[in-house]
Amino acid sequence: MSHKNLSRMILLALPCVVISVSLWTTVSAQDANPAPRTSIILGDIDDNPVKIIGELQPLADYLAAGLEELGIETGEVMVAPDMETMIDWLETGEVDILFDSPYPAMVMVIESGSVPVLRRWKDGVAEYHTVFFAMEDSGLETLEDLEGQMIAFEVPESTSGFMLPTAHLLEMGLNPVNKVRVTSPVRNDEIGYVFSSETETTIQWVISNRVIAGAVDNEAFARIPEETRQHMVILGETVNVPRHLMIVRPDMDPALVEAITEILIVMHEDEDAQEILDSVNTTRFDLFPEGAETVLNDLQDMLELVQQQQ
Repeated sequence: MSHKNLSRMILLALPCVVISVSLWTTVSAQDANPAPRTSIILGDIDDNPVKIIGELQPLADYLAAGLEELGIETGEVMVAPDMETMIDWLETGEVDILFDSPYPAMVMVIESGSVPVLRRWKDGVAEYHTVFFAMEDSGLETLEDLEGQMIAFEVPESTSGFMLPTAHLLEMGLNPVNKVRVTSPVRNDEIGYVFSSETETTIQWVISNRVIAGAVDNEAFARIPEETRQHMVILGETVNVPRHLMIVRPDMDPALVEAITEILIVMHEDEDAQEILDSVNTTRFDLFPEGAETVLNDLQDMLELVQQQQ
């Protein structure tokens, strides 16, 4: 998924918005008599709209069928080329629902006023975290040992490949600094980082000693062949965050929000819905176990740390 200009948008959005419990109550505080809607519209951001529409349309149809009593007749899918477009669609009500990982989802929450409602178990994973790793012959044992060294992250818009590891290092009092290339100099009071563009590339760069360490999500680390992983050392791990968030447009009728929630949280129990869930690589949807306010405040704290570092 491509999220253009994400870092710039965070810089603009974070200083002026505070996320709190009011995120949920924003939905119920909307106009008690919203304009009638006859479609439920799912959104996504991608450069291959045909593929995304094919994947999401069955889910849109399933939701529409369950929302007939609220006047919903059809389900639709709209694919935006970039985050700026999607934020506009959420603000104007052209898109009702969006699924995304925490980092880009929170930016869209901040920018559009949208509301996080559910957690999506993507590929069977409810939550995930980042693993910092190096080869065992690197001489590294802890994250503090990375000072003066170069680490590989994935891309600037990644939750597990940028936001989580950057925030974690900053919380430890360390100083991650973006570098242009792997050969750029790194001061002794810095941890240099470069972007590899792909999780697999990060792993390969560590194995080939192009960088001394890498940061990838725990699922990707677990997929490294055992014969290779046994020669690696874990330097540290971040906290867990939801794998994906479901957010809804800011002016959605509370009754519609409640109905969508009720449909999705039991969808995995419907045998007829299994193929639909499989088409969107989803195991189930559920409420945030810790409560939405706790999760969102924690994510906001991480975003603020990353924003301050840039």
